Amino acid sequence: MNQIKIWIEAGRLRTIPASVVPVLVGSSLAYTHNQFHWDVFVVAMLCSMLFQLTSNFSNDVYDFRRGADAERVGPKRLVASGVISQKAMITAIILTASTSFILGMYLVYLHGYIVFLIGISSLFFAWMYTGGPYPLAYNGLGDIFVFLFFGVVAVCGTYYVHTGHYSNYALLCSFSPGLLAMNILSANNIRDILGDAKIGKNTLAVMLGDKISRKLYKVILVVSYLCIIVLFLLTMNPYHLLPLITLPLARKLWKSIEDAQGAQLTTILVQSAALLLLFGVLQSLGFLIK
Repeated sequence: MNQIKIWIEAGRLRTIPASVVPVLVGSSLAYTHNQFHWDVFVVAMLCSMLFQLTSNFSNDVYDFRRGADAERVGPKRLVASGVISQKAMITAIILTASTSFILGMYLVYLHGYIVFLIGISSLFFAWMYTGGPYPLAYNGLGDIFVFLFFGVVAVCGTYYVHTGHYSNYALLCSFSPGLLAMNILSANNIRDILGDAKIGKNTLAVMLGDKISRKLYKVILVVSYLCIIVLFLLTMNPYHLLPLITLPLARKLWKSIEDAQGAQLTTILVQSAALLLLFGVLQSLGFLIK
């Protein structure tokens, strides 16, 4: 395996829609208010993607240190398998985190300390996801982290760096991306539930159990689409219903999650990321069409 493929695998690019979609949604919403800026869009997108890479690289290191990869059902992490050394991965973490920080300073220059706080808190909680004295992923808080930082914070933050102000409308628009990003993590955690339980990684799936976790996945699907319906009812803009085009894929996931095991859950993870991407693109398109 060459170095490029190794680092692509380490970055877990199959989950990258979680960082791309909220920037698309927040930016397209700003566009409807005639406050879209290309420079802000590009910098915000790069920062969001680098933030996710920082989180993914950190997870690789800290899960290895805590022994979480020993019982892992899904693809082996690269530090645990010895393909990438801890030193190299930590260097990558420093590189992605510092690059996102430097790029983010441009947005801080435009809109001040609030953007700085958003950026610093994002990097801090990316580390706290599996690192620190109270790792979120090991204490049933990983799903909340994903909903907040790949949904509410990312969409509202993107809208803010375009416009300079907060919007309840942006908050409502952030719910579906955040919820669908949660389902990517949920598929991962349902797959690894037995191994995680053995090593004391108390994910929400471990705490709720297999059966309830699968039902929660379905509930999240339903609520994600209900948010779109609420948005339509508030605005009566038919283009806000475009994400409903993805319902066949959602229906497929609804049925698949019922009894999928092992590698089948990895497939559901990838399909959940695809649903998020398609849903987010269509949601954004609904704002762009005037």
